[in-house]
Amino acid sequence: MLVTLKEVLDLANEGGFAVPAFNVYNMETVMGAVAAAEEAKAPIIMQVYARLFKEGGAYYLAPSIIAAAKKASVPICFHLDHGPSELEMTKALYWGATGIMFDGSVHPYEENVALTKHAVETCGHIGLYVEGELGHIGSVNDDSMEEFTDPEEAGRFVKDTGVACLAVLVGNAHGRYKKPPKLDIDRVGAIYEATGHTPLVLHGGSGIPDDQIQLAVKNGIRKMNFGTDVCYSFLDGVQAELNDPNRSVAIDIFMKKPVESVKNFCLTKIRLLGAEGKAK
Repeated sequence: MLVTLKEVLDLANEGGFAVPAFNVYNMETVMGAVAAAEEAKAPIIMQVYARLFKEGGAYYLAPSIIAAAKKASVPICFHLDHGPSELEMTKALYWGATGIMFDGSVHPYEENVALTKHAVETCGHIGLYVEGELGHIGSVNDDSMEEFTDPEEAGRFVKDTGVACLAVLVGNAHGRYKKPPKLDIDRVGAIYEATGHTPLVLHGGSGIPDDQIQLAVKNGIRKMNFGTDVCYSFLDGVQAELNDPNRSVAIDIFMKKPVESVKNFCLTKIRLLGAEGKAK
């Protein structure tokens, strides 16, 4: 069933688990993520990176996500990931997204608040909710990280903007880590308390050690993003099929292994985050 961002966040906050948010890029990654959610009886988020909205690829991908979500027996949100401007947000809303991330974290605090608040008000007109970001979450290839999210400032940001959830910087980054990161778990808990138990979001989930993920969930992470490892799981399945001398050249048959690889990856993260069996 296709649901809003707030509906899956409410399930997570009430149940003390995190909803996995899988970045999808084609029909096969959609199929793998939904198959995992169905098997595990778990709510999930399927999200699409802003670049695909800006460049137009999401025009073709969005109908697949919506059709899969509506057919599914579990709650699924269709979410814009890292929307940097009104252009991507408008396209996402027009093409059927049921959750929006507006990322103003590259701007000074006051500008981030103003831009994010505008996104919250715009989406609120049609009953949708917004994820914001405070503390710019960069790449593993960056020379250094920005300052970690400040709990007191996070509390003000949530109050000033009205976001439904908040992406935070606590030692995480996008991409595959060169060495295992060390999350500031105490900071996660402090932010969760300072924001009045607003659901927190951990970006850069690919490669964070399992024990740190579980501690982060216990301390208030309620949405966790996986993008890079979804890509790797799909490509691993493609490579396995390419290595099979008996492979079929019929694309629908060829793609069965990549779909299964994505499904198996998604199942491990659903279980790690405590989302299995939590669909309502």
